[in-house]
Amino acid sequence: MASLPRLCLCVLLAAAATSPGRLVPYDLLYADGVRAYFARDWGRAAELLQRALHSYAGLRAARRACRAACRREAAFLGGPPRAGPWEAALFGPVLQRADCLQHCLGSRLGAAPSAHRASLAIRRDFERREPYNYLQVAFFQLKKLDQAVSAAHTFFIANPQHLQMREDIEKYRRMSGVKSDNFRDLEATPHWEAYEAGVQHYDADEYLQAVARLEESLTEALSALEECRALCEGPREDEDEEEEMQPGLYEAIAAHYIQVLKCRQQCVLEIATKPGRISATEDFIPSHLDLLQFAYNQVGNQVLAAECAASYLLFYPMDEPMLEKMKQYHTELGEDTAVTAREVIQHYVQRSLMEKKLIYYAVEHLGESFDDPDLWTPDELIPENLKEKHREDQEKQKQETLDVEEMEKRGPLPFEGIAVTMDSHQMNGTQRVVFDRVLTESECKDLLWLTKAAGEAGDGYRARRSPHTPHERFEGLTVLKAMQLAQNGDVDWRDAKLFLQASEKSRKIVESYFTPGKKLHFSFTHLVCRTAIDEEQGGRMDLSHPVHADNCLLDPEGQECWREPPAYVYRDYSGILYLNDDFQGGGLFFTEMDTVTVTAEVRPKCGRLVAFSSGKENPHGVWAVSRGRRCAMALWYTHSREHAEQERVKAEEVIQQRAVEQDRPNGGKRQGADHSGRSSSELPVSSGGARPMSWRRKPGSDRTQRPKELRARDEF
Repeated sequence: MASLPRLCLCVLLAAAATSPGRLVPYDLLYADGVRAYFARDWGRAAELLQRALHSYAGLRAARRACRAACRREAAFLGGPPRAGPWEAALFGPVLQRADCLQHCLGSRLGAAPSAHRASLAIRRDFERREPYNYLQVAFFQLKKLDQAVSAAHTFFIANPQHLQMREDIEKYRRMSGVKSDNFRDLEATPHWEAYEAGVQHYDADEYLQAVARLEESLTEALSALEECRALCEGPREDEDEEEEMQPGLYEAIAAHYIQVLKCRQQCVLEIATKPGRISATEDFIPSHLDLLQFAYNQVGNQVLAAECAASYLLFYPMDEPMLEKMKQYHTELGEDTAVTAREVIQHYVQRSLMEKKLIYYAVEHLGESFDDPDLWTPDELIPENLKEKHREDQEKQKQETLDVEEMEKRGPLPFEGIAVTMDSHQMNGTQRVVFDRVLTESECKDLLWLTKAAGEAGDGYRARRSPHTPHERFEGLTVLKAMQLAQNGDVDWRDAKLFLQASEKSRKIVESYFTPGKKLHFSFTHLVCRTAIDEEQGGRMDLSHPVHADNCLLDPEGQECWREPPAYVYRDYSGILYLNDDFQGGGLFFTEMDTVTVTAEVRPKCGRLVAFSSGKENPHGVWAVSRGRRCAMALWYTHSREHAEQERVKAEEVIQQRAVEQDRPNGGKRQGADHSGRSSSELPVSSGGARPMSWRRKPGSDRTQRPKELRARDEF
């Protein structure tokens, strides 16, 4: 029985060889390609995977073309009046459309359309560009570097959080014989390239060029939207396949039709979401018209500027600045000049409103749910119960604004002797500070001793020796691991406790300075050392840690940071407590959003704590450690109790257990090394909780800034 799927594939492949024009189902080609990949048959794998991608594209093209053709050949509206029962009038054209689609797809695909119904898992793989992941390895093994690089880049564009592919891309960049032209997206969508070029020209006040590229983008985006909508008319996706009670005729028709309408509505998010991003660009179509209106006005073409303004007002009819612009254009062109919105935009808005009306009816009366993708949907279309939720969201946003304003207040420091060496103003930014004398020289030495004793235990990011650069060796230690090593007698108990106490002291300092009265929890605590590998320093060009933000995906060219997974979106503040300075390089630096313009630098030294908010206002990186060993305590904090560091809770339990044992006769001599020649200060250790705090995106930040490449934190 296990050989049956393989036999079916062979029969289909044989039939394809004798049937010109037949399209072999892409899921079968993909499955066979993956088998060849794991059998290390690289040539066969590359061939089948490429054919699978070609088949996938061909199937989508056939579906789009057939639905467009049958929409013309078997139209529902505009035909001669029909006599007879209403069911024949309603369903007769439906049956004709179904017949047209079956015949068209059968002739284009060379087989029954049902043969091309792949599983959800396979469809998701192709949507995520997974075949290119296999292809790049196959091409590399075949010594076809140019094709390997293109496949790798195509996959990485859609999966920027994929750490292994990121490393592979960096390796390709360092290889001789690899050209910059090889790094191309084989699945690139034309409207995104044109849109970003148009926005760049717009920002540079090059309005003639901006107009040309933005018009191109708008045309391509509307075309992509129609293609996406056509693909919505496929088989119904059953959310609950085990449902026993099947719906009746009209319920089934209504459910499938509403599913198609919701799919069509979501198409605007698909075209407005750049590959590799999760969040769509808000108001993607209206923003084209807004930019075009201004650009046409700047180049002196008031007729087209007025047309774009009128088109924009179809989305936002009460937008006061645009209404003022329309008055200005009427005055300049003369009241007799007719100004109308573009016909294609009128059709787009009317059709979308018709679909929304039907969907919201189903929401109110049939128990459907709907996440409206548009900000411009008129209030009168939305049921009252959904309006209430919208008002609650607005109130929540107001509270977040107050929270941000409250963050600007500064509290007194809870420990004597600590000095604020640099504040936000001196560091050319916001929510940044440097404290000195947080630790003594003796405490730094004790913690360095702990890193030497426990560093070989590993616990680096994802168990990799060099997670950020191959030129340095990385060693890390968590608080729980330190306590476990102390239990086993591998390190001094006092050093392990000092690790816990020093990090808690830092937390109290950061909390009192940035968020007085509002509890900060640890999100993660890591004692880390980066050691320069002497033989790997020649010609080195990289950083010890690339520029990034701690709770969002940094997009330098779009001048934005997207607070969405895989970023650690719950992090609110970050800190680094340095232990030494006897090394070369390794300084912390802050940049503008472009990741290139350095705004501040911090030189490590014993007892120096640098703290900052974790968001887009503080992109930062670490210069390469070119000689020696740099050790520091990396600290991340959150207001969210549910994201508090669980390892820390367990570490404190180990200490409490140790205290109980010490109360017993001879209990203090049972476990743990004791280096009596070194001493550590006793610092308080505590834990607690507070309500979470959300992050607020700057209003309008999506209107003109678009992502180019997302950069995520990849520590763990």
